[in-house]
Amino acid sequence: MDFASSRRSTLGVEWELALVDPQSGEMVPRAKELLTAIDDPRFDKEFLTGMIELITGVHTTTDAAVDELREMRDVAVAAAERLGVAIVGTGTHPTSRWREQEQADDARYRRVVQKAGDWGRRLIIFGVHNHVGIEQREKVVPLLRTMLDRLPLILALSASSPFWQGLDTGFASHRTMLFQQLPTGGLPPMLVDWAEYERTLSDMLAAGVIDELGELRWDVRPSPSIGTLEVRVADGAPSIDDLAAVTALTHCLIEEASRALDDGAPQHHLPYWLVRENKWRAARDGLGATVIVDEQGTLQNARDAIAEAADRLRPIAEDLGAARSLATVERVLDGGGSAARQRAAFERGGHEAVLAELIEAMRA
Repeated sequence: MDFASSRRSTLGVEWELALVDPQSGEMVPRAKELLTAIDDPRFDKEFLTGMIELITGVHTTTDAAVDELREMRDVAVAAAERLGVAIVGTGTHPTSRWREQEQADDARYRRVVQKAGDWGRRLIIFGVHNHVGIEQREKVVPLLRTMLDRLPLILALSASSPFWQGLDTGFASHRTMLFQQLPTGGLPPMLVDWAEYERTLSDMLAAGVIDELGELRWDVRPSPSIGTLEVRVADGAPSIDDLAAVTALTHCLIEEASRALDDGAPQHHLPYWLVRENKWRAARDGLGATVIVDEQGTLQNARDAIAEAADRLRPIAEDLGAARSLATVERVLDGGGSAARQRAAFERGGHEAVLAELIEAMRA
């Protein structure tokens, strides 16, 4: 399989957002109207008619990608307000009912529902996807494995989906639990090298597990057609700060791992059971999670692990033009993360307060 030529550590970001009624906060199926009003190919439809996706160009620095998304956010918010609509970013919509949503008219989305039934229809979920350029095909699988080891940091930092259909789920990222129900969602196989990746795809296509590569919705996946590694585990970002933090952390972690490969550093990866357990813990407890650092069972608080990683990555952030964006990690940690902020808003004023805060966060 070909892997497209891509400049090392270039960055592209996809940000999924929900359209809501500004009074009730419920999702509204007006994506087509909004996209027509904006008339910009960087803004696209998504799985539901109440969703849009903001897609950046290819950037050489993190801060430039975040700046483009800030500008796009401003365009989307202004256009939505002219239509009498608001925009929110969160891993799951807190109250809207999945049975009341309409899927967008797209063959890919129809196949999701055909294959997954109600598990597919339940996906009122939103994420942030970071594409990072990989310059050598042979690096892709080792970098994928390293990002699975780092997965709880990204998931805990981004967790923004404690509520589902009006109830507190007990998880900081209920989106994670929903999305992994898809047969091709969740954790990828623990691949050894590119040849095994090719064999796995060939077998999946032959067996009818997937009809095309885009149907593999792994938490971390290669994107051979554009030469990137795509990290898809993050919940939707309620604000520019949330977006910048998870994007900078992801970008810098991949570059750090790429440098380790260049230096010939030994590659020691966590076993599958441990990666799965860490994902569960981060989804359940967010920044309050206690993650397992190594096979000896060493434990560390996710908040501390993220802070340590951000501090360690500062020199790399300078090289990647990510210093400003990486600094937002500390602000997100100080604020307790989106899941905690949503729960605090609910204590103050129920779901009305949660949705009002999400609407305001998107405008800030």
